[in-house]
Amino acid sequence: MTYKHLFSRALSANPDRLHFAAHSHHLWPDVSFDGQMAAWDDAARMADLKWSRIMGPVWEEAQRHIARELNLPDPSTIAFSPNTHDFLVRIFSAIPKRPVRVLATDGEFHSFRRQMARWVEAGEAILSTVSADKLTATAEASDFDLIFASHVLFNSGAIITDLEGLAALAKPEGPWVVIDGYHGFMAIATDLSAIADRVFYISGGYKYAMAGEGVCFLHAPPGFAPRPVITGWYAAFEDLALPPGAVGYAQDGGRFLGSTFDPSGLYRFNAVRRMLDAEGLTTPKVSAHVAELQKHFIDANALPDFRLLNPSGSGNHARFLAYKGPGAAALHAQLENRNVITDVRGDVLRIGFGLYQDAEDVDRLIEILRAR
Repeated sequence: MTYKHLFSRALSANPDRLHFAAHSHHLWPDVSFDGQMAAWDDAARMADLKWSRIMGPVWEEAQRHIARELNLPDPSTIAFSPNTHDFLVRIFSAIPKRPVRVLATDGEFHSFRRQMARWVEAGEAILSTVSADKLTATAEASDFDLIFASHVLFNSGAIITDLEGLAALAKPEGPWVVIDGYHGFMAIATDLSAIADRVFYISGGYKYAMAGEGVCFLHAPPGFAPRPVITGWYAAFEDLALPPGAVGYAQDGGRFLGSTFDPSGLYRFNAVRRMLDAEGLTTPKVSAHVAELQKHFIDANALPDFRLLNPSGSGNHARFLAYKGPGAAALHAQLENRNVITDVRGDVLRIGFGLYQDAEDVDRLIEILRAR
């Protein structure tokens, strides 16, 4: 089965390219162009009045799509921002004590690692890291203010399966649990309904949501972090119970908002979700298509000198295969010279699979790897 017709613009823009980096920059479907143009048209037609539409029906549609994807009970718990780092900073700012005791996996993304390293350097945080399989036990055995973990680890593709165990530790007074869902959202079927009242969840459109940059989101559980110290005027709320001059906050996910932003990502995201609905393409169906391509590649054994860190199995699987070997960086460069786009992190070559690929693309990649 092929779905290339949904990506004709991106594929025709570089027809000789083999793009096996859907886990990095996912190619954009054709409908995202229509979404981008709709944002421009609304700005031209409505000018200043466009914000009533953006913060109204456009915003609310995007919230509904995310709530349905994650089985969240209330779409209003969702806020948007240009990047997930904004949300990390605002959540951290809302923790009243210093230094903040933080527990994370040893495989978190660079943005988190760098910010935490700086907070540790400044005396703002004490960071403990453990392997993903030891996260829950460590969290249970010690006192932490913040527990941060990727649902799917970006470097190895390992999946944290005990989200419920982490959620059971979360309390409004602490610890707070933040799930980084960037490699899980719209990549593996995720149901947060049982833990939505206890965990934060962050993700965005750059990868498997196929919507590009600038459309990241946070699900914020009610009662947790009601007044972030880092805040923007979009989070303002006319709370009549506050004394005069006090800073008010929205009671829903809007309490985490910042200030003016580029709304085009919301338009693209909504357009992509409408396309998926029209095509009957659910996350499990897309994952099944990807799983077939991954199996085809694994069975070919085109990288015998590398070790596959995340072999396929019967359960959920990341949308990429992580191959570890000393020649990863050199192979990545060699493939790029052939217009084959993959991704490398140290000695790990990541090969990503997506909806815009078919078996012929995988065969071409196998042939190129065998001929090196």
